[in-house]
Amino acid sequence: MAVARLRRWAAGLPQRLHYDLPGAWVALVFALLSFTPSLLPRPPEFQGLLVGINSAIGYGLGVVGAWVWRELADREVRPPRAGAWRWYAVTAAVTVSLAVVLGEVWQRELRDLVGLPGVSPLRLVVLLMIALVVFVVLVGIGRAFRRAYLALARRLRRRTSERAARALGLIALVTATALVFSGVVWDGLIRFADRTYAVADLTTPANLEPPASTLRSGGPESLVAWEDLGREGRKFTGRGPTPDEISGFTGAGALEPIRVYAGMAAAESAEERAALAVRDLVRAGGLERRNLLVVTTTGTGWVEPSSTASFEYLTGGDSAIVSMQYSHLPSWLSFLVDQDRAREAGRELFDAVYEEWLALDPGDRPRLYVFGESLGSFGGETAFSGEADMRIRLDGALFTGPPNFNPLYRGFIDDRDGGSPEVEPVYRGGRTIRFSQKPRDPVAPADREWGGSRVLYMQHASDPVTWWSPDLFLTRPDWLEEPPGRDVLPEMTWIPAVTFWQVSADLALCFSMPPGHGHTFTGEHVDGWAKVLRPAGWTPEKADQLRAIIRGED
Repeated sequence: MAVARLRRWAAGLPQRLHYDLPGAWVALVFALLSFTPSLLPRPPEFQGLLVGINSAIGYGLGVVGAWVWRELADREVRPPRAGAWRWYAVTAAVTVSLAVVLGEVWQRELRDLVGLPGVSPLRLVVLLMIALVVFVVLVGIGRAFRRAYLALARRLRRRTSERAARALGLIALVTATALVFSGVVWDGLIRFADRTYAVADLTTPANLEPPASTLRSGGPESLVAWEDLGREGRKFTGRGPTPDEISGFTGAGALEPIRVYAGMAAAESAEERAALAVRDLVRAGGLERRNLLVVTTTGTGWVEPSSTASFEYLTGGDSAIVSMQYSHLPSWLSFLVDQDRAREAGRELFDAVYEEWLALDPGDRPRLYVFGESLGSFGGETAFSGEADMRIRLDGALFTGPPNFNPLYRGFIDDRDGGSPEVEPVYRGGRTIRFSQKPRDPVAPADREWGGSRVLYMQHASDPVTWWSPDLFLTRPDWLEEPPGRDVLPEMTWIPAVTFWQVSADLALCFSMPPGHGHTFTGEHVDGWAKVLRPAGWTPEKADQLRAIIRGED
């Protein structure tokens, strides 16, 4: 008797909560699609959040779709047929259970691919609970907007017709919401974030002191004060391998590497900071070193430590690295709002360095290199017009994790040689530009000479930063038509709209993956720079040794 009452209560629950059946069916479809595999493995709690969000979106689309159909058919709402909710409950229970099981199978395969440990099955229960709570909350918010719309329509009805009032009310509410969130709210959030991270920029990591060397910005005789470097600039100039550490690896004498940096507080404009950085570079003797590296930072001014340290070890310390800050915001937010600043910073810094470099006697010029990771690769590209320009003005470049919107990168990908895949393309026979998913392996085309300037793009098949694009919403990308990359499941397929949201969600997880997957390249810079610099006597054993050193320092 109690069981029967419980079943009747469960069957009538959606009606008591006033959920619409068409919306519930679409919500179920969206929930099931949320379990399809994407690029990266997800913690169950995060998966539950996505299921809840996607279900709420599906519910809203289903309700709106049913409303539009009724308006076109000019008919009122009809109550569901007897037993309709019961059929829905049975279908949902069976399909969601299968989706959870199948989804966990895919998640285990993904975790194995990237080297993450398994999760407790009990966390799958938490997944469903989070999904339900998020769904209910978001639908509640949607209903609050609906009540606001109805209230506005009632007021308008006093002055116009029924249909006109409904149409005008909807237009007014949507327009006001869009203006608030795209203008007032969004601008306020950006200003708040900028102020917050500007305060963080004033802090210094524990146990980090101003450098005692004249070869570092912020040190004695430097044109840039320690206080004006910013947090990331202080980390960059206050750390790095010593000559003894470099000698311990190379087995030969080593110079102390030069590191130069200009923070946001050092000068007002990007042009002024670039000029200041170059003056400090000249003061420190950076143009007298054998190897000169220009780095475009990401977000808050972060200089990737794995890459810079690899460059210094591989050049025996006979190097100078120059960089500057262009934003207070972290990478993910800079990705959205600071693309113009990144473009300007990359161009201004390289042009300022190149002008000084070009003025030297050709026999005295250092070898010139460029590095950029993520949004830094976007800024680093902007100083060049294309492959020929890179080949003429550079000895080499390393770009890691390039965003899909990088103009040069995208052009190289789109114009790749026929038969080469998008995840590891070949561009014009690999004469200058090459790509690698795993740089410790030979870079394709391995059977062709790679002379002169070497420009290497390192990209992971599982990195959503590289593959995310609005085009995913309606267009199947080549990388999902071709054989999958080394750490992507073959079961991942393109589904209109769904794949876009799946890859968008992956962006939140890509920085937390183990090295070699997602947007984590720590240690792989060793192999990337070895390909570009071509150090003498390089062996797989030396690569393993340096990779261990670099990952231990990071």
